[in-house]
Amino acid sequence: MRASTRIPALAVAGVLALTSLTACGGDSTSASGDKNDKVKIMVGGLDKVIYLPAMLTERLGYFKDEGVSVQLLTEPAGVQAETALVSGDVQGTVGFYDHTLDLQVKGKQVESVVQFSQAPGEVEIVSDKAAGEVRSAKDFKGKKLGVTGIGSSTDFLTKYLAVSNGVKTSEFTPVAVGAGQTFISALQQGSIEGGMTTDPTVATILDKKLGRILIDMRTPEGSKQALGGLYPSSSLYMQTEWVNSHKETVQKLANAFVRTLKWMSTHSADEIAAKMPADYAQGGGKALYAQAIKSTLPMFTKDGVMPADGPATVERVLKAFNPNLKNAEVDLARTYTTEFVEKAN
Repeated sequence: MRASTRIPALAVAGVLALTSLTACGGDSTSASGDKNDKVKIMVGGLDKVIYLPAMLTERLGYFKDEGVSVQLLTEPAGVQAETALVSGDVQGTVGFYDHTLDLQVKGKQVESVVQFSQAPGEVEIVSDKAAGEVRSAKDFKGKKLGVTGIGSSTDFLTKYLAVSNGVKTSEFTPVAVGAGQTFISALQQGSIEGGMTTDPTVATILDKKLGRILIDMRTPEGSKQALGGLYPSSSLYMQTEWVNSHKETVQKLANAFVRTLKWMSTHSADEIAAKMPADYAQGGGKALYAQAIKSTLPMFTKDGVMPADGPATVERVLKAFNPNLKNAEVDLARTYTTEFVEKAN
């Protein structure tokens, strides 16, 4: 690997504002005293069900079992989590795999080392007020549609759904409204007619009868119907240079996450919900939160391995609307690695 130039860190104030959770207390190093076993991971929304394996791994004690100290940080959108990684403020990001392609064409080499999911886990919601005029993605023209952040994966997918249904990206307005209560408020107030979000926000909106599902991509089947194939999304991705120089630590992370994915595949949504922090239900209660997890569970892999045809689907989707990617050559083999999950399995 050629040495890469270190990119300046984000402003200190921005980093200090982040919410942090330390995965294991006491000694922050492994038994061998390896200082490299202390890792910061930025998550594009710790309370989102699509990123559930991050906190669940901490709650199950699997980071501690591997002898690695993990500090979980959170940002409301994946694009902000991506920025923290590229700036060097964190060593890993739990976010959508599609950022690895976007970053590659910008000259930054990152790769997915554990693939949590094989479908986006996203839902396009339309408000009850606009349901009569927005019946499919063909009706996006002239509408204000919520996304977690501009340049986020929800932004990417919304643009793809539009262009694949004959609507130009210039013919609708993406609005950065985050997730959770900020998304719900925007929907209630009419700041957006609809938007893309995840559970437990979806479950809350349906429970309060504030909107309905327009496009559901929480399952492999839903992904294939909307995007034409499996769409690997939530993952642990890291800078390739860091991965290559810290393989022992990365292996420990892969071991912990793969163990969590296997645990999830053999336990019910109620059992998973019981392990998570109570406030992750976003005020909807335990039963509604468990239902949110149940609706999203089909998106997750059982072994952390990248779906064989997944990267090609992601490339096709991004090239449909992204001018930076449209005519660029992407080396998909460099956007992910199965080295660590194969050993973990």
